[in-house]
Amino acid sequence: MSHVTQIGVEIKDLNILKAACERLGFTFAEGQTTYAWYGRSVGDAPLPEGVTIEALGHCEHAIVVPGATYEVGVVADKKGGYRLLWDSWQKGGLEERLGPGAGLLKQAYALEAAREAAISKGYSVCEIPQQNGAITLQISVGG
Repeated sequence: MSHVTQIGVEIKDLNILKAACERLGFTFAEGQTTYAWYGRSVGDAPLPEGVTIEALGHCEHAIVVPGATYEVGVVADKKGGYRLLWDSWQKGGLEERLGPGAGLLKQAYALEAAREAAISKGYSVCEIPQQNGAITLQISVGG
């Protein structure tokens, strides 16, 4: 069964996405032009906006998640960035590793983006894990 959806995060920088993947123990497969999914649309879920049935499974890069049979497709968008497509069907194993709605991947991307922005301005960054799974970034002026 296929349930390809878009992960709700706008990817503007592939280097930040690569760092997010590394943080989570995933592999960013640069130049991989297909991603693993169910393999065909069975019409039981709407396609992401602007995606055709023929485009499913095709990408510019992919994210390989250890222990999952499916992968995340990194697909160029019309704004010059990228969007992430994934088949969230449970037997593909992605949702249990990425969290509901791919929350862990979104969190890692946001953390890496904030970290990079702070470091590029000369600030120091300290991560403080919270008991609820959140991560607080403490950003300080100066080294």
